[in-house]
Amino acid sequence: MPLVAHSKLPTFERLKKEGEAMLSPGRAMHQDIRELHIGILNMMPDGALTATERQFFRLIGESNQIAQFYVHPFTLPELKRSAEVQAYVDNYYETFEQIKRHGLDALIITGANVTQPGLEAEPFWLPLIEIIDWAYHNVTSTLCSCLATHAVLQFRHGQKRQRLSEKCWGVFKHRVINKTHPLIHDVNTLFDVPHSRYNEVTRQQFEQAGLHVLVESDEAGVQLAVSEDQFRVVYFQGHPEYDTISLLKEYKREINRFIQGDRKSQPPFPDHYFSPQTQAILEEYKENIMIAKRLNGVLPDFPEQLIASRLNNTWHDTGEAIINNWIGKVYQVTNQDRKLPFMEHVDPADPLGLG
Repeated sequence: MPLVAHSKLPTFERLKKEGEAMLSPGRAMHQDIRELHIGILNMMPDGALTATERQFFRLIGESNQIAQFYVHPFTLPELKRSAEVQAYVDNYYETFEQIKRHGLDALIITGANVTQPGLEAEPFWLPLIEIIDWAYHNVTSTLCSCLATHAVLQFRHGQKRQRLSEKCWGVFKHRVINKTHPLIHDVNTLFDVPHSRYNEVTRQQFEQAGLHVLVESDEAGVQLAVSEDQFRVVYFQGHPEYDTISLLKEYKREINRFIQGDRKSQPPFPDHYFSPQTQAILEEYKENIMIAKRLNGVLPDFPEQLIASRLNNTWHDTGEAIINNWIGKVYQVTNQDRKLPFMEHVDPADPLGLG
């Protein structure tokens, strides 16, 4: 069902041009359809802020639940922004105080860039804990993406993420290991998910915390897990929201870091993402970079358009299905009794009725 374009956020107009269903507030008022209010705490750095916003908006808007979706982006003032991006946030994002005042049915928390050895030293640490604690008592379900998952596992369960020997980067095969959970209803039992991270929380750590692992990969580890009560908190370690070109953009950024001297070696290819033909194109490009640097010549342009046309997306449909199932359960739980908070009208030990 449609997103409601309830503000002047540019993402609404862009998604409308891409063909996403969109309602103006005036049209929404005349629709006898239930509203769902979903917050997005967007902690991504400047370069990825609007792309991440758009990716999650798209997944929400593609849900087939009979509801009008009001999506409320907000961020943390403790995160340093450029003047341009801060102006964008000031113009189009809500504040946490506004979010608390009006309430949410569900919350999505994105990942973030880290600059400190431990998460507890990051400027977003205490404000993030405040928001997650508020959501735990006031929001039907919170979906944590990547770093947000690591943060919750640390401060709520005492499970610190572990540094990997090398970056987990690419598109990896995953399998469903709990076929009965509603979040993976009608989802393929084997599917792909992109990952991009230097750290992980292991399956053993999830289980030691009393959480339930639903989806994992032999190479990339746990992708999807849920809280003790099966639903109040949902954990992702990967990025099913990624666009087809998201990993390409990351690879290009790493190549540019090498050119500028910010990294010593050329980056490896993301695993299972580029075809052999595409890798051959990029190997030639990397060789031309080295020749140009050696001769102090003109650096070749990155063949972004050529490569983008050769990429395949093998994860979006499954990510869409899982988000749809999540939103469906939020809709089901909140519809049971709109006057009562979440844990007063369901069994706290079994909110989904799994027995």
